[in-house]
Amino acid sequence: MEYMVLFFTHSGAIKFERKCKKNNISCELMPVPRILSSNCSISAKIHYDGNIENLISDEIEKIFLTDGDGNKLVFDGD
Repeated sequence: MEYMVLFFTHSGAIKFERKCKKNNISCELMPVPRILSSNCSISAKIHYDGNIENLISDEIEKIFLTDGDGNKLVFDGD
């Protein structure tokens, strides 16, 4: 499954990327797509088939499941 993970801070995104690499999870940092947020911040596109709750931390603002039908909000840390 493919997810877009949005962060409160750039440092949170960097920590998340390290965690993904350590756990052999495909992770690509990029600007947040405008369709998901108007904030100019960083996001991570990941491919992960496990329980997404295992990756949630205080650094994560939102997580969207991306598929052919669009983007479904699956976590909101606000």
